Amino acid sequence: MSGWTPDELRRVDRSDELHVASDRPDGTRRPGVTIWVVRLDDDVYVRSAYGPGNGWFRRAQAAGTGHVSVGGVEKDVAFVTPDAAAADLHARLDAAYHAKYDRFGPQIVGTVVGPAVVDVTLRLDARG
Repeated sequence: MSGWTPDELRRVDRSDELHVASDRPDGTRRPGVTIWVVRLDDDVYVRSAYGPGNGWFRRAQAAGTGHVSVGGVEKDVAFVTPDAAAADLHARLDAAYHAKYDRFGPQIVGTVVGPAVVDVTLRLDARG
């Protein structure tokens, strides 16, 4: 279970953007960035546009924990790497990104869908 309430999941659905900040080793929080977010079933996912070198992604992956703000919801989260071999999961995530963001055009949506983003996908599990 991801720890998100039904109301929080609805807010994720209605929000185009999520603000994500990772934790530092000393427990303080890094400055955050704004990214796209999708809900799939009872889980919340983000992907790194432009690959694994993206700073927010590297920091989130290294920290393992952080904080997100989305649709008026504030949540501490764990950054979890989903199974890269779960082809069905990634196809469903692609479809969720297309459904939510295609209105912005294929060039920008293309940065967060397809085989190149499987390894830069994180599930956000609510903590506490």
